Amino acid sequence: MHTVAVLALDRVIPFDLSVPIDAFGWARLPDGREAYRVRVCSDREEVSAGAFTLRAPYGLDALAEADTIVLPGVAEPPDRLPPGVAEALCEAAARGTRIASVCVGAYLFAATGLLNGLRATTHWIAAPDLAARYPEVTVDPNVLYVDNGQFLTSAGAAAALDMCLHMIRKDHGSAVAAHAARMSVMPLEREGGQAQFIVHDRPPAPSGATFEPLLRWLDDHCDRPLTLDDIATRAGMSTRTLNRRFREQTGTTPLQWLHRARVRRAQYLLETTAHPVERIAEQAGFGSPTAFRERFRRVVGTSPQGYRRAFRADPA
Repeated sequence: MHTVAVLALDRVIPFDLSVPIDAFGWARLPDGREAYRVRVCSDREEVSAGAFTLRAPYGLDALAEADTIVLPGVAEPPDRLPPGVAEALCEAAARGTRIASVCVGAYLFAATGLLNGLRATTHWIAAPDLAARYPEVTVDPNVLYVDNGQFLTSAGAAAALDMCLHMIRKDHGSAVAAHAARMSVMPLEREGGQAQFIVHDRPPAPSGATFEPLLRWLDDHCDRPLTLDDIATRAGMSTRTLNRRFREQTGTTPLQWLHRARVRRAQYLLETTAHPVERIAEQAGFGSPTAFRERFRRVVGTSPQGYRRAFRADPA
């Protein structure tokens, strides 16, 4: 089961804390099972939450077991995090753990240095101050949330629900997310007002990675019949050097990354269109429907049609 750790630091904002707890807690798989295990963690035995005092059942060590960590905002965010917090978050990030912040929880996130060089958002009224405190973070105050792949940030606390539904959809598909949205009395995707800036499902490269432009190019052109030589030419290096450096920065090979990008595109098309499998195979860059079905089952664990039945949103 996917474990979500919600980190409650002293003077945590109660609404920021409760949104991810409820959103992930409402998510149910098609067979009725809970989709997430939610744990509230803290760096101390008791923390102030404004009108009440909170005793978290888990400590910072629980962050090491989490698949997703959520950072609620705190009143008057500090410039420096409490001892051990930044280290625990950076270690989790290095393991590939997904980390998201709620509203002014972006201050806590930025204090770790993990958002340096990335786009982020927070409550519009706090955006100028966040940008001034952390100039290496590109702060966009006009969006509901920003998804950089591994790292996400949301605007005001209500926008955290949009972000959580987005993560649920990424994890389990539209049907599961739509159910959680109905339980929240919330549309799965809001239109109007602040535009949503979403970078879909791109595996993150380490901050400052030299292959980030290449990863973006691969993601944008994964429908083409690319070879390792094509990718090496784009990167301006030999195939041997490309393979070595690519693995150093991403933990996988260029062709493995490309295959996974094609599967992600196919998942998106299966969820959001009625296109036949043959057309999706072409749109996602697979050489044939047979190759598509084999690769998809190997990566996802089910057939394209089985995935569509489980995760495509009801057109109604």
